[in-house]
Amino acid sequence: MGILSRASYVVRSKVNALLNRAEDPTETLDYSYEQMRDELQDVKQGIADLTTQKKRLEIQKRRLEENVEKHNEQAREAVRQDRDDLARQALEKKQAKMSQIEELEGQIADLQGTQEDLVEKKNELQNRIEEFRTKKETMKARYEAAEASSRVSEAMTGVGDEMSDVSRAIERAEERTDEMEARSEAMDELVDTGAFDDALSDKDSIDRELESGRTSAEVDTELETLKSEMGEPAEEDGGADAEAETEVDAADLDVADSEVEAELEELKDDEN
Repeated sequence: MGILSRASYVVRSKVNALLNRAEDPTETLDYSYEQMRDELQDVKQGIADLTTQKKRLEIQKRRLEENVEKHNEQAREAVRQDRDDLARQALEKKQAKMSQIEELEGQIADLQGTQEDLVEKKNELQNRIEEFRTKKETMKARYEAAEASSRVSEAMTGVGDEMSDVSRAIERAEERTDEMEARSEAMDELVDTGAFDDALSDKDSIDRELESGRTSAEVDTELETLKSEMGEPAEEDGGADAEAETEVDAADLDVADSEVEAELEELKDDEN
């Protein structure tokens, strides 16, 4: 097999494969059924034409038979008038018409035989068409049931293209939802840790601690004032403890300031 032959074979194979995939069996069955019906219609038309031709010959035969009877009367009349010559002419015409009638009868018989054969074939073809129609409907029902079952199976197993698209859409939605939930949790965590406050404010952690201490001291002072106004004695021990704590804090601050001043002096000496 040459290169061109092999290429042609491959092309035909691929074309046949495409046609097989594109072919709808139900349409093929319907087309075959219509073709058989067309053939049956052609047979019926042929029988009708043949019958018409036979009827024409039968009409022609009847007319010849009438002429034969006419020539018989002519011959009798000629004999009564002693005209043998005319009687002979009438009989000769009668014989010619009889020959034509015999020939027509043979043609009519042939047409009759052909007509009977066509009628028999027509009946046989009609029976085959009826059988094919029954099988066709059965095959169509089986194919449609199998096709429906296949579609359901594909939908259930996710093999179908549409189900694959749906599965991919669900996966993308789940990924997007997980991403949004993680982002929301991260935002809540940043809010709780004060990261946004740090970003928006120019205060450092020391400023926030001091501000919190001042706020607490102001609340304690307002509470003591409220108690005094309501006539409740202030807790002396608490006040003493507070003064002691204040003195301790002051001492700690003095020590811390001394250490800071010493560290600054060392840095200045290193630079010099």
